[in-house]
Order: sequence, then structure tokens, then C-alpha cells
Amino acid sequence: MLRETLDSDLKDAMRNKEALKRTVLRTMLSEIRNAEINSQTTLDDEGIIAVLTKQVQQRKDSVEAYVAANRNDLVDKETEEIKIISVYLPDQLPTEEIEEIIKAAILETGASSLSDMGKVMGFVMPQVRGRADGKIVNTIVTEKLRAL
Repeated sequence: MLRETLDSDLKDAMRNKEALKRTVLRTMLSEIRNAEINSQTTLDDEGIIAVLTKQVQQRKDSVEAYVAANRNDLVDKETEEIKIISVYLPDQLPTEEIEEIIKAAILETGASSLSDMGKVMGFVMPQVRGRADGKIVNTIVTEKLRAL
């Protein structure tokens, strides 16, 4: 289970005096506990992946803000944190596979214009959650629906 892997890797990071990894793993475990408290359930691997994905997205947003502010020191730190968290996430889908899922969703939902975006996204996101960036999926769906 993913939680045991995170706990084990935290202990290893503490033993090996890897400060950044230790801090990131502690933060992730804390976020997982907070999500469990909020939902009043114990998260399974899928729930943990959702929390980790959200944390990666927050860091990506921070990187964009730091780049705009010309704070390369903080960009490097956030990028390293993204790399550490990404180890625990499933492999990202290639763009071609995302496009195939979207094509199938458009056929399945009968989408015919950009106004059907919500239907298509609602169909696609559960299939790619944790394995594809929502912004990328949104961009591809928009392109495909405009082409109809």
C-alpha cells in the first residue's frame, strides 16, 4: 500500500539525513491525514494519489508564480519537491493515449460543440485522474471540440 511506502521512505530519508525529502514526505503524510479527517474515512491508494496529485499541482502553480517573479531559488526548490512527490504517482499517460480517450468520450457522449465540454470532461477525468494533468486534458478537449 502507498501509505506504507511513504512511511518507509520517510524513515529512510531520516536515517540518510535527506532534509528536503524528509520534509516533503512529512508534509504529504500530514496532508493525507488532513484529508482523512475531513472525509472521516481512511484513504485508499486512489485517495492518497488524489492528495499527492493536488500537492504536485499546487507546486506547479507556485513554480509559475516564482518564474514570473524571477525567484529561481524557489523555482528550483519547488521543482525538486515535485520530483520527490511524482515518484509515488502513477506514470503519466502519453498525449496520444489521452487523445484516444477523449475521442472515445466525444463519441460516447455525442458531443458536437464546445458547449458539450462539461459532458466530455466529466467522462474523461475519472479515467485519467492521477495519470494526466487536468490542464492538458482541458486543452486537448477544447481543440477536439472546436474541430467538430
